[in-house]
Parts: sequence; C-alpha cells; structure tokens
Amino acid sequence: MTANDRLLVVDDEPDLRTLYELTLLREGYSLVSAETVAEAMALLQSERFAVVITDMRLPDGSGLDLLAWLEQQGRNERAIVITAHGSAENAVEALKAGAFDYLTKPVDLRQFRSVVATALGREPGRPAPRREEAAPRASSSSGALARLAGRSPAMEQVRELIRKVGRSMAPVLLQGESGTGKELVARAIHGEGTRANQPFIAVNCGAIPEQLLEAEFFGYRKGAFTGASEDREGFFQAAQGGTLFLDEIGDLPLAMQSKLLRAIQERSVRPVGAVSETPVNLRLLSATHKDLAAEVQAGRFRQDLYYRLNVIQIRVPPLRERLADLPDIGTSLLERIARDAGVHPVPRLSPGALARLSAYAFPGNVRELENVLHRALALSGASELQAEDLDLPDCVSGEDSAFGGLAPLGQPAAAAAEEEAGLPLDLTQYLDEVERRVLLRALAEYRFNRTAAGARLGLSLRQMRYRMARLGIQVDDCEARDAG
Repeated sequence: MTANDRLLVVDDEPDLRTLYELTLLREGYSLVSAETVAEAMALLQSERFAVVITDMRLPDGSGLDLLAWLEQQGRNERAIVITAHGSAENAVEALKAGAFDYLTKPVDLRQFRSVVATALGREPGRPAPRREEAAPRASSSSGALARLAGRSPAMEQVRELIRKVGRSMAPVLLQGESGTGKELVARAIHGEGTRANQPFIAVNCGAIPEQLLEAEFFGYRKGAFTGASEDREGFFQAAQGGTLFLDEIGDLPLAMQSKLLRAIQERSVRPVGAVSETPVNLRLLSATHKDLAAEVQAGRFRQDLYYRLNVIQIRVPPLRERLADLPDIGTSLLERIARDAGVHPVPRLSPGALARLSAYAFPGNVRELENVLHRALALSGASELQAEDLDLPDCVSGEDSAFGGLAPLGQPAAAAAEEEAGLPLDLTQYLDEVERRVLLRALAEYRFNRTAAGARLGLSLRQMRYRMARLGIQVDDCEARDAG
C-alpha cells in the first residue's frame, strides 16, 4: 500500500480511536491518528491521504472544519464523518459540506469496514486494487456522461453537478418533468462514483401496488404470507454495494414513506416475516416530477423523509428549455433506434425536420421526441427524415405551446355555463362529467400519452389509469402511444 493509500483517523476519545485503528489495521490499511483539528491539519499539510475519518465534535473545532479546509485546498481525500446517534441534521450537514459518507454512534464495525472499503473503491476483506486497474473506471464514467446528449448551458450545468456529486455518497433528489431523462442522469451519477461496477437498481414507485411495496422494497421470508413459497430479496438487497434509484418517489403512500425513512436512517431493512434486520450498504438516488416541498406543505409527503432525500438537488431541464440540443439528441436517438431496428445507414434529420422539431414544445420531453422519431423512422424508410414524416400537431414553442396552451384546463367552458344556469341537480354526476372532459382534453393535447397528460394534471400514471377506468374513458390509441 502506497503513501497515497493511507488513512487519517481523527477522534479525541482514546478508546474509540484505538477501536477504529485496530479494525482498520486488521483490514490491512496503513493509517495515522490525530486528536484535534489542529493536529489533523498539520498531518494533512505534510502528506496526502486516501480517506479522512473524523468525529463531528472535536476539542478545538468540528469535523466540518476539516471538510471546509479540504474543499478550499482542492484536496482529493474522501471524508467520512462520525456523528452522534439520532443527529440527522448533522449527518445531512456533513454530506452537504462534501463528506463522502457518514456513520452514527455507536459505530457498527461491520458497517464501518464497508464504508471505508467503498470510499477506497474495494470490497471488505479484499486487497486494494492496483493503480493500473483503475483505468477502466475512468472510461466507464466518461461513457456514462457521454450518454447525456447536448451541450447547452443547462446540460453543462447538469454535467458539472453530476461530476461533483459522483464523488460522495450524499443522497441526490432529481427534479424534472416526466420524460426529461432523470433515470439517465441517475445512471451517470452512478457511473461517476466508486460504485460504478456495482449494481444499479431502478424502481418506479408509482408502478407498484401499495400492498406489495414493503415486500418489493425489503424482500420477504418463506411463509410470510400466502404465496410466499421461498425467501426473496427486495430492491434494497439487490442494490447491495451499488445504487438504488427510486423514481417517482412522490407517489409513495405515507405508510411506506415512514418505513423507507427508517431504512435510510438505520441502513438496514427487515424483510417481511423476518425477526431481525439486515444491514445494507448502498447509495440512494430519487426522482420526482412533483414539487415535494409543496407536497410536504399539503401533508402528502413526510418532511423528515424530504429532508433526508433532498441533501443535493439536481433539476433536469425540460426539452423546451434546451431546444439547441435537438440536433445532438435527435442524432443520438436515431442511432439507437436504427441500431435496435437493424436499419443501415442511420437516417438523418433534414433542416426542415429540425426546424419543425424546434417549433414544437414537447410536453412529453425527450420521451416524446423518441416516440416521434421511432414512428417517423418506421413509416418513412428514407435516408433523410423530412418535416412531414414527423407528423407533429400544429403547435409552436413558448407561451403558445401545447404545454402552455393547457392553462384553460382549470376553467372548463361548461363550468361557466353551469354557473349561469344555476346549481346542478346531481353534484356527483356533474363533477364526474367535468373531470371526464378535463381528462379527455389533456389526453388529446398530449397525443394520448397518459404519463405526460397525468403529469400536467398533477396525477401519477397509476392515478390516471384509475380515473380513466372509473369514468369509462377508453381511447384506442392510448396503449400504442403510452410512454408509461
């Protein structure tokens, strides 16, 4: 192990410091110790370390002081902060200050070894990788970022944030409309981190029936309920050592939110039917098209869970805010669609087609663009796609766009007419009819994409399907065009 692989342990309690030292020495690490911020600073100025493990409270300052110094000096040491038990605020503060990860007292030594190993890019009990073996990781991370097409200022900002957050274990909340590519951003964050070669598990929270959420998330034991014929792992166990991405986190019911919060805080899960908890070591990323702060105010989302998920927030811009990226995105999508379909050579977008795409607002964002190009490629057969091949509705971007044009949905003409005619005789029937008209208008405006139409109305895909079934709305074209 080289000098650059050494660890620095900072703690003013001799017993705890000795415990950490013995644990790390048994794992084969080389390390030095310090009792104060000043002593740690002196060691950092004289040599470099791979990881700094520091207590939050020290006699002459705080572990955050060390984090601030490392950030100011542009140092590459990864910091692991040890906080007091139950101090969620300190843990979140440490992650926001640039800590790679955190541990709470009393420290679980198995978790301690696992976190340190992850920070060094190795597995517990295995020798550290040689430096020449680290090269493939760089190419892997650059490949993850390369999949994000476009060079607009908005996307460059997203890329820069991905590079920064990839170095830590801080939870990241991705905010953005449906179809903007939040999962692609999550995969890029995973690819930029030390867990790039570990599993990436993506979960759509809105697509799982409420009664199955706990079993799907945490797994279950044989005999836990009718049909549980064998032990089964959940999403948390499947993502062990890697990254768990929870898409549409805002759709989780409150009961499941409390269980998820406990799993995040305790870093362990209890499978359904089990009597003990299982430790988990993973990075958590989440995404939503909803305004979670507003959901918290409305009582539909737990404030403490929002606090833990929203350590770092990345806004993924809608396509209409980066129309300059259309040529790059369109080329990338056409290459993938053509490759999957076995079409050679890859068709190009004509100047007229690009102009037509630029004049459309894309309420369904990149997902809708992909559907448009997929249909155009299937029906055209030409080496260059023309504007008429896109089959886009008459719509321009900006305030007159399809997205902005839906504003009147909240003011149906029938409602005004009903006000003039007096009170309705059957309120339930009247409200159902109003809701039915609104849903049909939204579906028509969004080309029968239930996901995009639901997002515009503040509904999840599951809620959209329920309302359509209840009101007897059957649109033949929905299944063919549904991006959900």
